[in-house]
Amino acid sequence: MARLERNVKRTALLGSPLFAAMRPEELDEILKFASERRVRRGQTIFQRGDSGSSMMVVLRGRIRISSISGDGKEVTLNVINPGDVTGELALLDGKPRSADGAAIEDSLLLVVERRHFVPFLMHNQDLTLRLLTVLCEKVRRTSMALEEIALFDLPERLARVLLKLAEDYGRPGPAGTRIDLKLSQRDLSNLVAASRESVNKQLRAWREDGIVELDGGFIVLRRPAGLQALTIVK
Repeated sequence: MARLERNVKRTALLGSPLFAAMRPEELDEILKFASERRVRRGQTIFQRGDSGSSMMVVLRGRIRISSISGDGKEVTLNVINPGDVTGELALLDGKPRSADGAAIEDSLLLVVERRHFVPFLMHNQDLTLRLLTVLCEKVRRTSMALEEIALFDLPERLARVLLKLAEDYGRPGPAGTRIDLKLSQRDLSNLVAASRESVNKQLRAWREDGIVELDGGFIVLRRPAGLQALTIVK
């Protein structure tokens, strides 16, 4: 049972590109100083400005990453699911958290502390070079994402986000695929870098065309093909 548990944790670490660059024996060394942390639904895990002293892998549950907008409202930036990672950069640079994190569900986290990871990294120059390659790739992907925002119009950006959310959180039903994650129009506007009014207008147009529907605060994709048609490269 202990070996199975270790394998589950190792698989979770491999969900991060940072750890996917490591050899099995390197992962095993990290698991020796990693620890588990249980958090209850609604419990705050970290807040913006807190010391970036660790990285966390979600083994069970979900973590909501959020921030406060200029007008004082909470905006969802991301949802960390089982197998996903948060705090990778903090593990390397130790800078303060840039957002808040709270448990959406009762959750089990695998925590890797920076005070253990940095000495391990300093004694392995080859691994350091491999991680630099991973970080360069991360910068390239970020640049591509920014380019996508600049080049695609709002309908295409919003369609791509809704299809990705349906892939990650979709639940098929008689009316279509329901995105089983409550996101406000402000949350969506933040994800697609547009105003809330523009997102509201686009969703209303799609509702009138029978492409999407709102069900108690959840978005239902009634005709996903209508969204997919917008994402086809012409």
